Amino acid sequence: MRYLTDRKRAVGLGSAKSGVHHFWAMKLSSAGLLVLVPLFIFTFGPMLGAPHAEVVAYFARPFPALVAALTIIVGFKHFRDGAQIMLEDYVHGTAQKICIMALTCLSYGAMAAGLFAIAKIAL
Repeated sequence: MRYLTDRKRAVGLGSAKSGVHHFWAMKLSSAGLLVLVPLFIFTFGPMLGAPHAEVVAYFARPFPALVAALTIIVGFKHFRDGAQIMLEDYVHGTAQKICIMALTCLSYGAMAAGLFAIAKIAL
C-alpha cells in the first residue's frame, strides 16, 4: 500500500508557470491586431485591382509598408500562440511536441514569406 499525501500526488501536475505569459501575450497581440487590421484594410484596400507599378510605388512609401509588415508579424505571432494553446489542450506526448515544432516552423515561415514579399515590393 502506498502512503502518499495529497501534496505528493499533486507534484508535477500543476501549473507549467507559462499560463499567465500566454494569457497576456494573446491579450496584447489581439489589442495590437485590433488597431492594425483596420489600418491594413484602409492602406491595402485602395490598391486592389491597381496596376503593378502603382502598387509598387504605393508600398515603397514607409507607412503602408510598415503597416503591412506589422500586421503580418503580429498576426502570425497571434496565430502561433493561439494554435499552440489549442495543441497543448488536445494533443499529448511526442505528437504534441512534433505538432508544436511544425506549427512554429509554419508560422515563422509564413511570416518570413510575407515580409520577403513586402520587402521585394518596397525595395
